[in-house]
Amino acid sequence: MDSILVRGNGPLSGQIPIAGAKNACLALMPATLLSEEPLTLTNAPRLSDIRTMTQLLASLGAEVTALQEGKVLATSCHGEINPRADYDIVRKMRASNLVLGPLLARLGHAVVSLPGGCAIGARPMDIHIDALAALGAEIELKEGYLHANARGGLKGAVHEMRFASVGATENFLMAATLAKGTSVLKNAAREPEIVDLARCLRAMGAQIEGEGTAEITIQGVDRLHGATHPVVTDRIELGTYMLAPAICGGEVECLGGRIELVESFCEKLDAAGIAVEETARGLKVKRKNGRIRAVDVVTEPFPGFPTDLQAQMMALLCTAEGTSILEERIFENRFMHAPELARMGARIEVHGGVAKVHGVARLKGARVMATDLRASVSLILAGLAAEGETVVSRVYHLDRGYERVEEKLRAVGAQIERVKGE
Repeated sequence: MDSILVRGNGPLSGQIPIAGAKNACLALMPATLLSEEPLTLTNAPRLSDIRTMTQLLASLGAEVTALQEGKVLATSCHGEINPRADYDIVRKMRASNLVLGPLLARLGHAVVSLPGGCAIGARPMDIHIDALAALGAEIELKEGYLHANARGGLKGAVHEMRFASVGATENFLMAATLAKGTSVLKNAAREPEIVDLARCLRAMGAQIEGEGTAEITIQGVDRLHGATHPVVTDRIELGTYMLAPAICGGEVECLGGRIELVESFCEKLDAAGIAVEETARGLKVKRKNGRIRAVDVVTEPFPGFPTDLQAQMMALLCTAEGTSILEERIFENRFMHAPELARMGARIEVHGGVAKVHGVARLKGARVMATDLRASVSLILAGLAAEGETVVSRVYHLDRGYERVEEKLRAVGAQIERVKGE
């Protein structure tokens, strides 16, 4: 099993290109099931999760071809469709559940395994089920599979979600594009990935209004056609690499970044003493002066502070002056990186969904283990600022969400390498 070796070596300088958003691409790819015509996605990230979704779509009868070294995905679903998404593929990735809405819309029935993914707490399917049931689907759980039927087709409806779930919003949005009549989703998720999906569906002929707000209206159409759509910049990768010069010193420009994608995150960086400047090509990040200041962070749905940047922010605050409080309100069990950071000399107290981080002057390199996708990169960031060598094991988590981490960080002066396992 591969590991990542990091040596703390001081300030960074240069540019890091930010990839297309993993979470956006994983929602866009199933949209190919909604049309017989081709859907082409540009600016696609090159990640293991994208390969997993490719395998899943292929098992359903879709064709996915990676072009230009994987940056372009040419998808098509013009033949016979298999309505069953099997456990062997779905268990690998949470986003696999996003085939449920499109299959129901296109075929009127589907059998989809309950999904897997990072072990960061319960992420129940009941919000998805309630949303699709509002459109007329009958869904029953049997032996680990969701058996869904929409006899007579899906029908437009008004539905208010009890929680602004990103995945459930995406499933409802795709399903409602082909439903008869008008659908309104209230308390919809507002993430940039939702906006990106709506723009893609609109390019395919869908009639959608209100994406990016808490209420989305969809007027069902008879069919969708093909389109070409660029995947939005990955705001989580963007935030992660913005933290590299924050924790190490120096100045790095993140190419493709935009303030609007990470506004609440930028507010916390400013409070901590990090300057973020918008440039013609992206975002330039550097420390204002001296040591990082402690700040308090509460994770919230967009436009609040992203849960997917909480672990990386904790790594930064481990070396801040003062005590920071991080409150995790999205997922339980998402402080598993705290004990690993403690192995590097961090002082962290965890009580349920709250972590108290007492800043130390310097972290020290150690052997640590990644517990999930975002935790893995937080340990790499900590290693960049630590004295000596840090070895991060179980980095298969990392490859699910970050393309070519070592290459991107080496380009700005980091001492980092991948050590191949047996």
